[in-house]
Amino acid sequence: MQNMQRIYQNPPTHLVAVDCIIFGYEQEDLKLLLFKRQLPPAQGEWSLIGGWVNEDCTVEQANQHVLKTLTGLEGIPMEQVSIYSKPDRDPGGRVISISFYALINVQEKGKELEKQFGAEWFSVKELPNLIFDHNEMVADALRKLRFDGSKTLLGHGLLNEEFTLSQLRSLYNSIYDKEFDPGNFRKKILSLKVLERLNKKDFSESKKGAFYYKYKPDNEIEYNERIVNLK
Repeated sequence: MQNMQRIYQNPPTHLVAVDCIIFGYEQEDLKLLLFKRQLPPAQGEWSLIGGWVNEDCTVEQANQHVLKTLTGLEGIPMEQVSIYSKPDRDPGGRVISISFYALINVQEKGKELEKQFGAEWFSVKELPNLIFDHNEMVADALRKLRFDGSKTLLGHGLLNEEFTLSQLRSLYNSIYDKEFDPGNFRKKILSLKVLERLNKKDFSESKKGAFYYKYKPDNEIEYNERIVNLK
């Protein structure tokens, strides 16, 4: 009992922050949204979007508030990635940070960010050096994105409502930084029974053309889509 009293009499002071990792998909390339840091330390260097967790909100609420305040983005589904708590991770003080990631369509939601908020999109293949441990955060988020993409079929909001399997494969190629075999990819994706083939074709890449597909309504999906397991 006395030990417990001593612990609560002199509690340590820690700051808690959130960092938002915003991936974007554009022209068959996976990108990352970065900002120039406005305050010291590391002022003027490339950084993720971040902010404090205030006393009157949850970590999830703080994440959405930071995202809206610094980018104008609202209602973006975010997935928690990890917690970063090394004592010396932030030279400005003792800061514990929780990271979240999202994947958005750059054309649909991301272009105005460059003009309004001074953000810049970088290809994940050509990222600059980031402040503190933000490079580690991005690497962890990318691993989680790939894991999530192996369990749930991606594409909603990232492709047009009607798309070809080739366009869907290009999305997966960019996320995993590898070339999936066209035949194996087609076979696996169609086996999930979550797509509806349309009676129209895209002739931009071949004379034979490629059928367009769209996602079935949720109440018509015949298969559990959370087992993509692409290899």
